[in-house]
Amino acid sequence: MPTMPDPPRHATVEKVYLHHIPVSLLNAFNTNNRINQYLIDKLPLAAWNLKPAKGQGRTVAAIVAHMHNVRVMWLKAAKAKEIPAQLDRATVTPGQAVRALERSRHALSRVLSQALAGDGHVRGFRPDVAGFLAYLIAHDAHHRGQITMLARQLGHALPQKAMFGMWEWNSR
Repeated sequence: MPTMPDPPRHATVEKVYLHHIPVSLLNAFNTNNRINQYLIDKLPLAAWNLKPAKGQGRTVAAIVAHMHNVRVMWLKAAKAKEIPAQLDRATVTPGQAVRALERSRHALSRVLSQALAGDGHVRGFRPDVAGFLAYLIAHDAHHRGQITMLARQLGHALPQKAMFGMWEWNSR
């Protein structure tokens, strides 16, 4: 198991970044969610409920519902105090999806905060809170890629500015 090296002798508590990591991790999760919202806002509405080619696979609406519903699944596994309702993949609107993703982000931020301030573990997930956060962000990023590809395949590609905009984490 890797261990933290001793800080340099000249480092003071204020200069050691280690103390800022919990806030930085939560900020990264918040930014990840804003990128999800940005994608939904920039996605051509016509693509939201279109069926994929050959009728196989999920619609954009179903993918976004899945993103939120997986978060809800983890909140249940972690026995969180705050568990938002799941989304119906067949009827969810972009506005409902954005609001639901924000609710699940808020609830998961509480779970992450408690784990970061505690023993570093999230109930129901191994190995630890850092792995859990990485999983959550990777899951969302995977589905953002699916959504952008599906929209393009359906003839409703996101504008190039929006494609680049999803990578502008410093401004989201």
